[in-house]
Amino acid sequence: MTQAGRQGSPRNGSGRSGNERNSSQRNPAQGGSFSGGSRAGGAGKRASGFGADRPHRAPKPREERFIDPDLAGDQQGRGAEAARGAKPSSRKPAARKPGAKKAPGTPGAPKPKPRTGAPGAAASRAFGSERFGQNLGPVRKPARKKGPRGSVPQSELHDADGVRLQKVMASAGVASRRVCEEMIAEGRVEVDGQVVTELGVRVDPKTAVIHVDGLRIQLDENLVYMVFNKPKGVVSTMEDPEGRPCISDFLKNNKNTGERLFHVGRLDVATEGLLLLTNDGELANRLTHPSYEVPKTYLVQVRGPFPQGVGAQLKAGVELEDGFASVDSFRLVDSTPGHVLIEVVLHSGKNRIVRRLFDAVGFPVQRLVRVKVGPIGLGDQRQGSIRNLGKQEVGHLLASVGL
Repeated sequence: MTQAGRQGSPRNGSGRSGNERNSSQRNPAQGGSFSGGSRAGGAGKRASGFGADRPHRAPKPREERFIDPDLAGDQQGRGAEAARGAKPSSRKPAARKPGAKKAPGTPGAPKPKPRTGAPGAAASRAFGSERFGQNLGPVRKPARKKGPRGSVPQSELHDADGVRLQKVMASAGVASRRVCEEMIAEGRVEVDGQVVTELGVRVDPKTAVIHVDGLRIQLDENLVYMVFNKPKGVVSTMEDPEGRPCISDFLKNNKNTGERLFHVGRLDVATEGLLLLTNDGELANRLTHPSYEVPKTYLVQVRGPFPQGVGAQLKAGVELEDGFASVDSFRLVDSTPGHVLIEVVLHSGKNRIVRRLFDAVGFPVQRLVRVKVGPIGLGDQRQGSIRNLGKQEVGHLLASVGL
């Protein structure tokens, strides 16, 4: 074998010695490869074509990442979770949000999310988890002004033989017992007109008058409150000697058929809409008494066009056979050729007052529907149906007349 054959040719990798082949396979960082020598030669040629002639540049010094000391513990906790195989959270750190480092309550600070039981959360609102009835929101005009805290000792409201206040509230459906305790501690509960802040107070459910955020809690389960959407042609009585359709005809399939109910106020035969039914005599008397001025809302259809100035005339007052009468508000709802729909609100309980007012200004009523009494609205209740009021609605209704 020639000397060139023994030493190997630079163009043929097979001529390398065993030590060179082994070293190239063991150290790929020096131009070798884990594969055969011929592949290593090809890799070297490709490497020489991609930046082999470029000058050497020293690597840049690695910058130390800034670590916020306030977040160091949180980052360590996330690192421990990652080490255990937990999926890292995709939520951004609180410090990266605008205004995260500002004190709560200062301009630009983020608003905290409401927690369960915190004021403003649905669970902390009286009857907030109720499925039925309408959500009427907070009481706008409480029935009474809250007296100063501590004006009456808590011991005078305590009944040793009674039931804990939070348990009575929870049984009435106000909220869970824990949330009821928070309401008491926040001073949102009144017993017999006095604010209670102690959790150990016991009350008698049969005699105590309890308010939460101005809403009266009705503890008497025998009292019934319902809304009837009266159709045209039905008489506002429980029985009619002439055999005409009356309210009792629509109560036959109701579970409260055995209760002695009476209607609050009246609607004439031709008038449709909301009629309250209850066996709460005190509430019925106050709703119909003129001194409480409970507003009633009507939709009135008259012939059109309706000239300007008539609404102002109705608000200023019209002289009727039994004295002056007026509406509290007047609003044009809709207008079509030959018909005008108007919404009026008034608190007078005189007989056929709406029809007589529009007759006096020269626009006889074609159709009349009462859609609201106090805080209770008809909504989308179908005509001829009867529904029970929700506990929140009952509380608003009682508060509107000072109960």
